[in-house]
Amino acid sequence: MSHPGPDAGDRVALACPSCTPTATTVHEVLKPGGQVTVRCTDCGHVHKERYDPPREVGIDVVVSQGDESLTTTVDVPAEETLARGEEFVVDTPEAIMQVRITAIELDGDRRVEEAAVEDVAALWTRAVDNVRVNVTVHPNDGRRDESRSVTVSVPGDHEFVVGETAAFGDEEFEITGVQVRDDAPEYRFEKLDHEGDSVFAKDVKRVYGRDVTSAAWSAW
Repeated sequence: MSHPGPDAGDRVALACPSCTPTATTVHEVLKPGGQVTVRCTDCGHVHKERYDPPREVGIDVVVSQGDESLTTTVDVPAEETLARGEEFVVDTPEAIMQVRITAIELDGDRRVEEAAVEDVAALWTRAVDNVRVNVTVHPNDGRRDESRSVTVSVPGDHEFVVGETAAFGDEEFEITGVQVRDDAPEYRFEKLDHEGDSVFAKDVKRVYGRDVTSAAWSAW
C-alpha cells in the first residue's frame, strides 16, 4: 500500500543534521517529492530527506458535546497507543474540535483504559474546547433547600478557582468547591475546596458556589 507524500507547507517529524541528528524535530516541507526539501523549525537548517509517512488506521470516533453527539472517523498512526484521558483534534464537516477520550472500545464491546491503535474498534470522546459546566449555587444564608442549579458555557481552558467570585450574566457566586471529572488528569482530590484550588472547565464535573448577588434570596 503506497502513501502520498507530504505537500509544501506540511509539517513532519525528521532528524536535523544540524541540531538534532539523533532525534526528531518539527520540519516544514518546502518542496515535496521523492526526497523532500525541508526546513528545521528549531534552527532553520534546510536539507533534503527521504520521508515515508507512518501507516495510519481509520478509527470511528463518537464525539459528545452537551446533549448532542456525532460520529466521525480519524486516521491515527498504526504504531501509537491510545489511553483514556488523552486529547486530540477532530476535524469534522461541522467543526474542528479538541476532544478527550472517555472510553476505548475493543471488539466485543469490551472497554479498556489503554490499547494499541490496531486493536481499537471505536473511541468515545467529549469536546473539551468549549464546555457546559453545571453549577450548584447555595444562598448566602446557608439554606441549602433554597439552592439552585445553573449551567454556564465557557472555554475548556477557563479556570474555576476556589475562593474567587465568578460572574456569568445575572449569576454571581463565590466558588466554594469543585468536583473533578474522573477522566481528568491527576488532581490532588476528586473534590477541591481549599482556597486557591483551581480546575480547568474541561475537567469539571460540578462547581459549588455561594450566592453573592445583592438582590438574591430577598424575602417577599
